[in-house]
Amino acid sequence: MLSNIDMAAILFLDIETVPMVKQWTDLSPEMQTLWQYRTNRFKQSVDDDLTEEDYFFKKSGVYAEFGKVVCISAGIYRHPKNAGDAPSFRLKSFAGHDEAQLLTDFLQMLQTRFDPDRFYLCGHNIREFDVPYLCRRAIINGLPLPTILDVNALKPWELRFLDTMQLWKFGDYKNFTSLHLLTHLLNIPSPKEEMEGSHVAQVYWHQENGLERIANYCQQDVLAVAQVALRFKGMPLLTPEQVVVSG
Repeated sequence: MLSNIDMAAILFLDIETVPMVKQWTDLSPEMQTLWQYRTNRFKQSVDDDLTEEDYFFKKSGVYAEFGKVVCISAGIYRHPKNAGDAPSFRLKSFAGHDEAQLLTDFLQMLQTRFDPDRFYLCGHNIREFDVPYLCRRAIINGLPLPTILDVNALKPWELRFLDTMQLWKFGDYKNFTSLHLLTHLLNIPSPKEEMEGSHVAQVYWHQENGLERIANYCQQDVLAVAQVALRFKGMPLLTPEQVVVSG
């Protein structure tokens, strides 16, 4: 598994998303109508007791049409330069309230530094969430897609995406395994011990300095995915001393 792919040729990433507005009443009447049309098709009975306002706040962040990106964290594995040295893992986050700016910064990095002929993107459920969400929000913000994300004309086997959730399926189409469960099974420290993805909207919109906390959580998700990849490849896990966070 991943045996023919160099760890240093993989950019690990994760995104954190929230509702596009703080509360339901901040949506335009047209967007409220469009949201209700969508949720009437997909709303589950377990959510029947929620008000429209609460349901919007709970669910809208996962839809690119009704949410926004507030943090993108990325990490890259570096082989040691000298014999006897340890490898390192460098983390960087793009976080902010200005979605267009953080997307611009991240997408420019992808375009200038990550040639799809050399690099892969890796995340947990990256194929069904992170990549489509990033692409949709980029288009909504009027931003060009970098080559590695411009995939509509590609065949499935030409995509440069490594999805740890898909890899864990081993061909099983029914299985869904969370990153929390996978890290627990593989004895990897979990980023979910301090915070869950379902908490991100509340932290962002209602806590002072919430963005800093979200960025830290997002970085830990990226590190966890890299550790899973190392397990898949039968390589030693990274220690805290090997992890470097860039400003």
